[in-house]
Order: sequence, then structure tokens, then C-alpha cells
Amino acid sequence: MKKHTTAMALATGLSLLATTALADTRIGVSMTSFDNPFLTILLNGMKEEAAKHDDLELILEDAQLDVPRQFNQVENFIANGLDAIIVNPVDGAASLRMTQAALDAGVPIVYANHPPAEHANMPAGSAFVGSNEVESGTMQTEAVCEMLGGSGNILVLVGALENESAIVRTKDIEDVISKEPCTGMKILDKQVANWNRTQGADVTANWLTTGMEFDAIIANNDEMAIGAIQSLKSAGVPMDDVIVAGIDATPDGLAALQAGDLDVTVFQNARRQGIESVKAALNMAAGKEVPGNIWVPFEPVTLENIADFQ
Repeated sequence: MKKHTTAMALATGLSLLATTALADTRIGVSMTSFDNPFLTILLNGMKEEAAKHDDLELILEDAQLDVPRQFNQVENFIANGLDAIIVNPVDGAASLRMTQAALDAGVPIVYANHPPAEHANMPAGSAFVGSNEVESGTMQTEAVCEMLGGSGNILVLVGALENESAIVRTKDIEDVISKEPCTGMKILDKQVANWNRTQGADVTANWLTTGMEFDAIIANNDEMAIGAIQSLKSAGVPMDDVIVAGIDATPDGLAALQAGDLDVTVFQNARRQGIESVKAALNMAAGKEVPGNIWVPFEPVTLENIADFQ
């Protein structure tokens, strides 16, 4: 396959490229963070698909939640002649610059999981692999609505605001409770907990100190939901008295569901997203066309169907 080269020097962060025999195809992967359970599943899906191809090497980089660092990683991938790039973006709003840099150099770029700013109209040579977030928060909130009988006070744990998924999942909650049969549900408060278990626990602990009476906590992801559960238990709140909902159906989320602590989650197939990201990057590196958006459906998970996801 064609190699894309520039006159730029090799970057320190790409020391893995300093091998005597390079694979026929090399794909650079920049992840938002290696220290995230859900993104670990995403990355493992990429590795699983890559292992099927003897002539493929993944060059892995951790952006460590840093937008400039991620852009530098993309620039280094381009400078070192990689055949394609996969980005799990720290901030979707920062994607335009990365997309333009890659396309100017003739290097295909695939975004995984976190939607880039241009996902509604991906330019030729780029693609987004993910799940339609309108489904996720909608499925989650409809399940909570059914459990509450359409009426109750809810609190919302919100992901990082620079991530479109957090914005859409939160809007999904608001949209569901604005319509029958869920109009008896009321949001008492929304707080950002940045997808993080510890922050989810801290926000929930603060809510508990206010004495607010609530019936459910709806979290934009399982990690924040688990943090909420930890604080509820520490405060002696019976888990039968409050509904807690998450999204992603991570292994920890499913364990919490099995234990009766988490009431609902929504399966986002991170493994499949990772697999499809590598497939798309390989096809684009080979000069094949791929759809601008490659959708992996969400699926609601409760105790009744948990066995299908374990």
C-alpha cells in the first residue's frame, strides 16, 4: 500500500516505529485515554481485528485527555508515513483540524466512538464509527419511566461537556420526559461528573447532603452510575428505594445490574465499534470507499435480558 511521507523528523512518541521490518500496513490509533474501562473494550476490539491481519501493525498512543497532545499525535502519524489513522477524540469540536491535516496529506482518518464535529457530513477520506446517541439516552430514560410509572423526581449525572455524547444523552432524557407517558418525571438537578466513577460518587454525596427527595439517578454512563451507587450505599440508602440507570453495559455495569444495584443500562458495543474502525481504516487505506457514518446499534439491558450480554 502507498506510504504517505513528509520531511518531518520522527517523533519521540512513535518509538515503536523504530523496527527493522515494518508491516505492509500501519495504522495510527490515538485514544482519548488508556485509563477508561469502556475505552479499553473499544481498543481491545481494534486489537482483535488487527490480529486477523498478519501484515497490519497498530501504532497506539494515549492522548491522556489532552486535545493538543492528540493533535500532535495525528501530526506525527502523518509525518511517519502511516497508511491510515484512527482517532477516539478527546473533544469532538477539535476534529476539524485533525481531519483537514490528514486529508491534506492524503491519509484516511476514522473517528471511533466519540462523534467528530463533522459527523453529519463526513468529507471523502474520513469516516465515523459509533452508535446513534439519540437511541442511548432515549432507551435508558424510557426504561426508567416505565419503572417509575411515568412519575418521579430524577437527578442527572452528565458526562464531559466537550463530548457530544454527553450533550445528546442528556437531551434524550429531557425529550423523553417532555412527552407522555413520562411527563410526571421532573429533573431536580443536573451535574457534570466527566464520565468518572469518583466524580459520580462525589456529586451524589453532595446531593444527599442537601436533603433532596428523589426517585432516580440517570447517569450518562455506567461509571458515573456506579459512583452514585457507592455513595448511596455509603449513606445507607436502600437500593430498592432509588432507581439508578447507566449506559454502556460495561463489565462493571453488568455486575452492578446482576447484583441488583443498577436497574438499567444500555449496551453500546464498544468491541464492535473497535472492530469496524479497523475494518474501515483498512478499506480506506486500500483505496476503497466506506460510508461516512458506520452505525453500531444500542440495545437496552435489564435483569430480564442480562444473560444475552454476559
